[in-house]
Amino acid sequence: MIGVNELRRGVTFTMDGELYKVLEYQHHKPGRGKAAIRTTLRNLRTGATIQHNFISGDRVEDIRVERRGVQYLYTDGDLYHFMDTETYDQTVLPASVLSDQTRYLKEGMELVLATYEGEPLAVELPTTVDLEVVEAEMAIAGNTATGTLKKVTLETDMEVQVPLFVKQGDVIRIDTRTGEYVTRA
Repeated sequence: MIGVNELRRGVTFTMDGELYKVLEYQHHKPGRGKAAIRTTLRNLRTGATIQHNFISGDRVEDIRVERRGVQYLYTDGDLYHFMDTETYDQTVLPASVLSDQTRYLKEGMELVLATYEGEPLAVELPTTVDLEVVEAEMAIAGNTATGTLKKVTLETDMEVQVPLFVKQGDVIRIDTRTGEYVTRA
């Protein structure tokens, strides 16, 4: 058991028989009374995101999540297939568990799979991924002095804002935490 004051972003725990991961954490101390801990939590089994407030002094059960290297193989409709890089065992995760992470998945990509008691919970993406631009708007001459951005479509069907000099066929680096353009790769 851990106190809710020890919760931080990325910590996993059980509450009411469900597994949760802390997405956001904010400690709020009013003038009187006990402090409140405001959290945004993701249910690791269903993928649902909830807001939950704890009172300082509450306790939750901490869990140990195992992490191992996997390779993304392919998608089959709503199911995503991964292979353990050591044992070659295959794991299947539904799109609801991966949520918006599917925008960054590319065949052959190395990831980390988080499991709890053999149950696959989530994949952890690298901080940045390199993706190819498959469709780009034409840059308009004269707009280059103002740092103007344009929208491009990447190989995973993700759309992102980039500087005007990026063109179709370029490989660009995307930050998986924010979904924003970082640089050309």
